[in-house]
Amino acid sequence: MSNIYYLPTHEYARVEGNVAYIGISAYAAAQLGNVVYVDMPETGDDVEAGEDFGAIESVKAASDLFAPVSGAVVEINEELIDNPRLVNEDPEAHWIIKVEMSDPSQLDTLLSPEAYAAHCEAEKH
Repeated sequence: MSNIYYLPTHEYARVEGNVAYIGISAYAAAQLGNVVYVDMPETGDDVEAGEDFGAIESVKAASDLFAPVSGAVVEINEELIDNPRLVNEDPEAHWIIKVEMSDPSQLDTLLSPEAYAAHCEAEKH
């Protein structure tokens, strides 16, 4: 069983225990191109599943970031403040925020890696 889940809007939640590492998928990073800025919430802020928690900007576009799960932000990836392009290099290693989940059952509503791959393939056509 996988520990990574996706939203159709291309955010992922990689789950370790009760903590979700949230970022954008490799597909989204490729679509955006060179990321130049990541807008993140503050540590201690609450995020709600399906609600936007920040934004990501590239030379091509700006996109809202949506939370796959609800909970409290326990850490932001401070590396991205000075070097947002890390998201392009390895989006899953360079998560955006870490959230302590308030309702892990929300994971059941997200896409599996296989379902997400099919979603991306369908989006291309």
